[in-house]
Amino acid sequence: MQSVKVVFHIDEVEKWPLLLANARNLIKVVDVKASSIVVLVNSKAAIIFEEQNAGVSSLDKEQANQGDLVKELAENGVEFKLCQNSLNGLGIAIDSLPVYVDVVPVGVLELIEKQADGFAYIKP
Repeated sequence: MQSVKVVFHIDEVEKWPLLLANARNLIKVVDVKASSIVVLVNSKAAIIFEEQNAGVSSLDKEQANQGDLVKELAENGVEFKLCQNSLNGLGIAIDSLPVYVDVVPVGVLELIEKQADGFAYIKP
């Protein structure tokens, strides 16, 4: 199996199902331990983390399932990085986030750095 360096970028809530499917399919065919697979979350896409942690009753079945898939991917070596600016704008407290999420100060800077380090960029 080959190793990869890839950053998935998501900024729209509606794109979560496609991104999660792409990431899930990828980890089936690459050497995850030798790879670096990152999901960079900014803008309104970060809201999924607030909802899954706060136990918001408005969570529908699809959104709850997405939260489960995110956790599953994280447990399988996919890194999730959230933009601090986006969290601030959405009023999401860092201490309410799942333990498998890392917060970066500026999401777009993280994307620039990853691409400069040779990461492939994928935006569903």
